Amino acid sequence: MIRPAQISDVSPIVALVNSYVTQGDLLPRSREQVIQTIRDWYVADIEGQVVACGALVIIWDDLAEVRSLAVRTGFQGQGLGRHIVEKLLDEARQLGISRVFALTRAVGFFTGLGFQITPKETLPRKIWRDCIHCLKFPACDETAVILQVFPEIHLNGEGSSVHAGSES
Repeated sequence: MIRPAQISDVSPIVALVNSYVTQGDLLPRSREQVIQTIRDWYVADIEGQVVACGALVIIWDDLAEVRSLAVRTGFQGQGLGRHIVEKLLDEARQLGISRVFALTRAVGFFTGLGFQITPKETLPRKIWRDCIHCLKFPACDETAVILQVFPEIHLNGEGSSVHAGSES
């Protein structure tokens, strides 16, 4: 049901994400943007229909963003958004990315998944990469939430970083 997006999912993703734009819940995504980032997306597919989507965008070597999380009306409340975020977090873990954040109005949804509210100022790479181009900048009405995907990273005696509890 939850799977990596394919090129055939581009139009449904664009339609789903952009259906939330007029409400001010998501920023618009063009067909070109989704095509160029198709590897970042996961979808919930029910009987051949894309009913939910979300993307994991790498911001830096230790930071990624959950972006454009959307669930089609009529399919909300079934855990599809949670399952997509879980897949995105698994992807971050596989890539070795230690922190994942989102800018959202659905704060309760994300805090229910273990994310914590954080000041937007703690995400300067995001602000200068994306937010500065947003129509809402600098009066953003979203809340930043963040999750430490791995335990805190500590330096071993040789100056190399290792994840707490790992043997390497």
